[in-house]
Amino acid sequence: MQATAYTYDPETRTGQVLLDDGTPVPFDAPAFDRGGLRLLRPGQRVRIEVEGGDGEDNSRRITLITLQTF
Repeated sequence: MQATAYTYDPETRTGQVLLDDGTPVPFDAPAFDRGGLRLLRPGQRVRIEVEGGDGEDNSRRITLITLQTF
């Protein structure tokens, strides 16, 4: 799945991405660390792996975030 980096805090290595429909989805430090990134800037296209989002609360959890490469 693709998204756009929206926020990023380098101290905690957490932030949010925006899905293509504009939905913000947070990511935590373990998801960021799994992707091997050092830094993330708002506006960068990223690839994410997500679990969840099937229930009534539509909660999604990003398990991996990496830079989008073509």
